[in-house]
Amino acid sequence: MRSTKLLLVASAAIVLASAGVFAATSNDALFGPPAAISLAQAVTTAEQHVTGKAIRAEYEKYGVRGQWGYDVEVIVGAKVFDVRVDPTTGAILSSQEDRADRDDRKD
Repeated sequence: MRSTKLLLVASAAIVLASAGVFAATSNDALFGPPAAISLAQAVTTAEQHVTGKAIRAEYEKYGVRGQWGYDVEVIVGAKVFDVRVDPTTGAILSSQEDRADRDDRKD
């Protein structure tokens, strides 16, 4: 009985560890160039730009040319804005109201 419990615990640990490795390697931000500004700085910049509160932020590759940047979703009243922040300069690259799209299904 005790060996069965140990086997189950060991199996669960292996499954959880391998899931963690998969999750880490599937995140494109791990392979991107280092950013000159922090995620916190990008969030603050985005919040100030549209005068709202960030609800999600990530460092990601986007666009046809595979550019890197911070994508910050900011709530302003009943609206949500997608704000892209340059990871090198901290400048706002774009800001637009978020409309429901296929990317939202996985969020």
